[in-house]
Amino acid sequence: MKRYYGFFLLSVGFGMACAGLVRGEAMTVLKKAITLCLECIGIG
Repeated sequence: MKRYYGFFLLSVGFGMACAGLVRGEAMTVLKKAITLCLECIGIG
């Protein structure tokens, strides 16, 4: 049973990652990460 539970969670995670890529959210996350890093070092 534990084996199926892990496989199920892996499948759901992969599906959600694919859905985010299809919606173009990867670029949004990258832009926010860059902004955050620039704010941490005091440039942005």
